[in-house]
Amino acid sequence: MQARTTVAAGLAGLVLTGVLASPGAALAAPKDPEIPVGTRLAARTHPAVQLTSVSYAADVAVPTPVAKPQAIRSLTMQGVEAVQSGKISSDDNSIYRWVVQQMARNPGRYFSPGKPERVVKATAGGLCTGWWVTPDGYMVTAAHCVGQEDAELARTFASQALDKINKKDAADLVAGLGEFASDDEIVRTAAKIFQVWNADNIKIRNVESSLSLLQSLPGGGVDKTAKAIPIELVAKGTVYPGKDVAILKANGMSNLPTVPLGADSDVRVGDTLYISGFPGTVTQTSIFNIESKLEPAFTEGPYNAARQTPEGVPYIQTQAPSYPGNSGGPVFSRDGKVIGILVGGLIQQDGGSTEGESFVLPVGVVKEKLNEKNIRPAESVTTKSYNEALELFFADHYSEALPKFREVQALHPNHPYVARYISDSQQAITAGRDRSSSPILPWLLWGGGGLALVVALGALAAVVRRGRRPKAPASFPQIPYGAHQAPPPAGHGPVPYDDRSGRYDPYGADPYGGHDPYNADPYNADPYGGPRQPAHSRRSPHPLPMGPESGPAVAPQPPYGQAPSRSGPGADTRIAGLEAELERLRRDIGRHPDDGR
Repeated sequence: MQARTTVAAGLAGLVLTGVLASPGAALAAPKDPEIPVGTRLAARTHPAVQLTSVSYAADVAVPTPVAKPQAIRSLTMQGVEAVQSGKISSDDNSIYRWVVQQMARNPGRYFSPGKPERVVKATAGGLCTGWWVTPDGYMVTAAHCVGQEDAELARTFASQALDKINKKDAADLVAGLGEFASDDEIVRTAAKIFQVWNADNIKIRNVESSLSLLQSLPGGGVDKTAKAIPIELVAKGTVYPGKDVAILKANGMSNLPTVPLGADSDVRVGDTLYISGFPGTVTQTSIFNIESKLEPAFTEGPYNAARQTPEGVPYIQTQAPSYPGNSGGPVFSRDGKVIGILVGGLIQQDGGSTEGESFVLPVGVVKEKLNEKNIRPAESVTTKSYNEALELFFADHYSEALPKFREVQALHPNHPYVARYISDSQQAITAGRDRSSSPILPWLLWGGGGLALVVALGALAAVVRRGRRPKAPASFPQIPYGAHQAPPPAGHGPVPYDDRSGRYDPYGADPYGGHDPYNADPYNADPYGGPRQPAHSRRSPHPLPMGPESGPAVAPQPPYGQAPSRSGPGADTRIAGLEAELERLRRDIGRHPDDGR
């Protein structure tokens, strides 16, 4: 029994070793692919970023420009003086070129409104970027993306709706100058004169506006099935350089992809910022198809400085590139949380964006506007499942990612990207690139060998069960074939008694030089490495019953398969302890596979 108990204790130690072993002892799993931060963030956030549109329809009225005779005569005299002084050449083209250049500097000085008034029905609008913050359709964008002041709206119509009128007025002016005004530069300058003059004298009546966003039809994929979805204005701040933020709402929505809001303190100068949105350089060109136009562009750059307007409105200056059309788009930290909204940038005289001059309204201002309307940003179940699927996808666990992507498609059929990931996952599985774990892998990875652990537990359970069998009366060692044990020859020292078999061994009870190779009898071992005593003369850890004659009794050995009778303090404590340890390990094993490994 002592040997059996020792084996059980050894198995328990083996089990504990398996439980406590570091994961590094397990079979090394292939390392997950390194995915750049920007790639991961773009994949996570693109579904929530939407292309928004504001459209205007109105009656646009522009008076007929009438030349001011006195101003024209004065300009003519100045031209003569310029020729006489040698400032300009005396040929007719040079003189007329100089005249229209002076008019373009101040058109209102040379033309006045006249009759008739020209009225056209016109439309105008702009494209911006917005992003979902709740599963039921609340969206954030910039205030200047949802409505313009009268003066700004007039300039928008002047640039988009008056092209034909501007060209006609310019042609009339050039015709009045005669055949000498055929120079291309004169024609271009004349057009600029009336672009400015008509914009300054435009009148807008019966204005109607609408807001919408572009969203794909069921089936997934941002493609030619995209359509305009109406969206309503909920709240609007002051246009840049004020608190340029607006809240929109699309009705009848559920399970929309969302992005999480961070805090102003999440970033500081030097951190990398990431801008997502729809630059007009792409959406306004005919080079690209509708599918590629409706996928956000993702740019990055450092947080350059914290700025503040005279009114105390905070702004972040970043070197992340942005362009008209990016307005209203989210700006992310490397943790994937929104830390601000892209509002604008400095524009060069030629209309281009200035490199490194993007300005971001901090997320704290966005939260203020949301709180005013009691809107609580929340992660959708779609986003949660989608992000989990992406992590598996990026780790090449395609067969594990596939059901999660399908779950996303069921939650939000209009999801713009999930169909693509489903297709890519299926192709990767077919190509043999799947590295998903098998069901037994968590056991193999846990503690360096869950399979060995299961075997050890089974052996331990068998030992404990044997130790729990009904006790039988102790008996003395069995003599082979019923023969009596022969006494040792006189004068030959102690009986060569084998304490493992309980039999007389004429060849010596310890053929391994006095050391039990299995350490099967720890209770009879001498402490601290002392010399081993003959078996019949060792002291038992507990008093043994004396025989009928004087002298110590030989330790009784049980028949095979029977346990000795034990009494007194500590009875059955070892087996009970092993059983308790076994039960604890079973509970731990039952919990472990759910630890997210």
